[in-house]
Amino acid sequence: KQPTIMSGFGELVLLLGDLHIPHRCATPKFPEKFQRMLVPNKMQHVLCTGNLGASTTGTAAYEELIRPLAPNVHVVAGDYDAVCNPNNNFPETKVLQIGQFRIGLVHGHQIVPWGEHASLATMRRKLDVDILVHGHTHKAEVVEHEGYYHINPGSITGAYSSASSATCSGIDVIPSFILLSVQGSKVVAYTYELKNDEVEVGKTEFSKNHDSILHAVG
Repeated sequence: KQPTIMSGFGELVLLLGDLHIPHRCATPKFPEKFQRMLVPNKMQHVLCTGNLGASTTGTAAYEELIRPLAPNVHVVAGDYDAVCNPNNNFPETKVLQIGQFRIGLVHGHQIVPWGEHASLATMRRKLDVDILVHGHTHKAEVVEHEGYYHINPGSITGAYSSASSATCSGIDVIPSFILLSVQGSKVVAYTYELKNDEVEVGKTEFSKNHDSILHAVG
């Protein structure tokens, strides 16, 4: 059975990124099974970690694939955006307030070592956020670190990554995105991964206490 986008409470925040269209992925679109799930305006927010693609295809990806999905769309610049699409106006970082959470958005190439959580925590403290959304490694994960959360939606197109051991065929990269359902002080994070042409869904729940520390639920 084809999974659906979870809904029913709170604000829905779609996290995606690292499309790399057309250089590192098979088609200039989201995988078909993802495309059927991502119904425009079902989510209230889209947060994109950047690296859309070359100048014309990157702009087309934004206008045709990302922009129609929600009324509030936020994109930060990846390392390849500056090279492949220098006319983009994407900022390097962004901070948003959704529910009771301050959410920071960054591509992640600026954080060395790439994907290392102590380094990510330095960026999280700099932005003064509860949740840091980052990309670049093309590997989806929801990680608690020092009482806060680092969330990487991976690559929605399954593009291969220079930050991992994946080959140019993309064989080691699992197409993925993450959906946050935010209600006040609670978050449910759904991780969608396309494995062997089937969509698998993982779930992580956490909440925010008055001391700003996040705690896993259940």
